[in-house]
Amino acid sequence: MKLNKLVKILAGAVIVSGIFTQVRAEDAKIDPTGSYIWTMPGRNGGPDRTNTLSLKLEGDKLTGKLTTPGRGGAEPTPIEIKDAKITGADISFSVTREFNGNSFTSKFSGKLADAAIKGKVETERNGETQSRDWEAKKQEAKKEEVKK
Repeated sequence: MKLNKLVKILAGAVIVSGIFTQVRAEDAKIDPTGSYIWTMPGRNGGPDRTNTLSLKLEGDKLTGKLTTPGRGGAEPTPIEIKDAKITGADISFSVTREFNGNSFTSKFSGKLADAAIKGKVETERNGETQSRDWEAKKQEAKKEEVKK
């Protein structure tokens, strides 16, 4: 009889500790806020293109901008990200670009780890979905110089 009571107490302790562990894991949210950069090869052997992604997490709302180099040496173009979501370390968002009266939407997804986002970007072109890997590294915040 005493063995049954001991088993029930131990089982209850395991369940309660599992609940507290789960709550603590949810409290440790990842904050992707910051600036990330990555480089892609240029088209047709052209110069590499450096992209900058700025993210901001406020509560559960993720917003940001993707800045890409302009075509033919034009000024960089910032574009608001849309449909941004973060669940644990998984992040996703989309970007729609306009060019010559056409719009192109790129869907980014990835995982945050070690101050980087690594994942896939999918773009539909001519009825086909094209996919490629991307890895953006978080940039350190610039510290203001102390003036003497």
